[in-house]
Amino acid sequence: MPNSVPRDIDRKDQIASSREKHRAIRVTAATSFRLTLACLAPTLVHSNFDEQITFAAHRTHRFSYNYIDTMNILVVGNGGREHALAWKLRQSARADRVFVAPGNAGTALDAENVDIPATDVKGLLAFAKQNKIEFTVVGPEAALAVGLVDALQKEGLRAFGPSKAASELETSKVFCKNLLRHADVTTADYRVFRDARAANNYLTNRDDTPVVIKADGLAAGKGVFVCDNREQALDAIERIGIQKEFGDAGNQIVIEERLHGQEASVLAITDGHTIITMPACQDHKRARDGDRGPNTGGMGAYCPTPLVTDQMLASVEERILVPTIHQMKRSRRPFRGILYAGLMVTNQGIEVLEYNVRFGDPECQPLLMRLQSDLLDLLEATADGRLDEVAPPVWDTRPAVCVVMASEGYPGAYERGQPVRGLDEAAKVPDVKVFHAGTKMKDGNVVTDGGRVFGVTALGSSISAAKLQAYTAVKCIRFSGAWCRKDISDKALTYNA
Repeated sequence: MPNSVPRDIDRKDQIASSREKHRAIRVTAATSFRLTLACLAPTLVHSNFDEQITFAAHRTHRFSYNYIDTMNILVVGNGGREHALAWKLRQSARADRVFVAPGNAGTALDAENVDIPATDVKGLLAFAKQNKIEFTVVGPEAALAVGLVDALQKEGLRAFGPSKAASELETSKVFCKNLLRHADVTTADYRVFRDARAANNYLTNRDDTPVVIKADGLAAGKGVFVCDNREQALDAIERIGIQKEFGDAGNQIVIEERLHGQEASVLAITDGHTIITMPACQDHKRARDGDRGPNTGGMGAYCPTPLVTDQMLASVEERILVPTIHQMKRSRRPFRGILYAGLMVTNQGIEVLEYNVRFGDPECQPLLMRLQSDLLDLLEATADGRLDEVAPPVWDTRPAVCVVMASEGYPGAYERGQPVRGLDEAAKVPDVKVFHAGTKMKDGNVVTDGGRVFGVTALGSSISAAKLQAYTAVKCIRFSGAWCRKDISDKALTYNA
């Protein structure tokens, strides 16, 4: 673990300091800022800055949730992320009943399903009150976008996740790009268009170079088109702006330069004052092996990735995550929840592709497989604004690999209701957990109910060993049209070479 070494600050909205793993950063409004390496370390104070930022090594902590009162918990969502969250929260000694709304066939085994859609705010509020829910964890972006956290908090109910206003960091690509520009965070050059004709004219009158076309709003991970040439870009504009394939999400279109490099995902948990950055992951967005085919919601992920070194993670924390939190506060949208940076590691440095405002899916699955601390402690402290007072998270030293099994036709049209076999056999594979995503129960049997059906997740002594365990379990699971990528985590071997 590298030592933290303070350096001078050259920008008031950035932090210049090395990173100690699981360090927390204290950010509070003040006219000075203070840097603390550990409880007994000397303190350096620099005045004339707009914010106070304290780095704490977390070798000791003043507060912990060590009482034994139990509580009812509600997890909102029905995907693999929500299954992983419910599974992990159920392990807390303070969890009494864990409900998942609406859940899937897997959450029905590890928790209790509630037949209420994730965006039914009134229904969820009524359920929370009737069942004495003391803490709600909102998983999907759609529920955050309709203001579920705001509604719960307005009724005096505690919830984990950002407000509707803060969620715009994910729900609007235009808002995100503009905020990154104001925060002076590195990202690809871009232009915004309100209609397809203007976007087409722009593309026609510029050099025929690779670009990325994005629908402004939420599109389940499918509204981004990585284009090699003008023809592909014009087709993307047609789908987004003319055919309205993504509905109102395509009311604005972002055209940005195409960056070249390797993608990585860095997730951090923050209460707006303190940030704890988690180990870096690598997602696999494209549908087919070798990063070919259309974009998907994610076909697999592994953690940690050797692509992102400790030094690089320090830079992400200091030059990307913390400035973003400051800028959100200045924009009167204070952020509290999971800040997920989708990054491109280029030869020129690290650039932000996008932000998500919740646990990634499938990144959540390998992260929570490795997390040894009580997840409820972390989420509850974040919601209460006490993240600086909890012990830092402890991680299993073994890496984890998650392989997504999908329905035939995904990310396009696919059939539902295919019977699933082999789950009991897969569950017997050591160090494996099969997280359900698109499943439901029908006549007592598990059937498919989505494009991404399972996230088969395994731990191993090495990334290769974890991959072997995951694919061993994948081979046990059978349903008509099942498919998956065969190369999840293989990139890690090239980074270690």
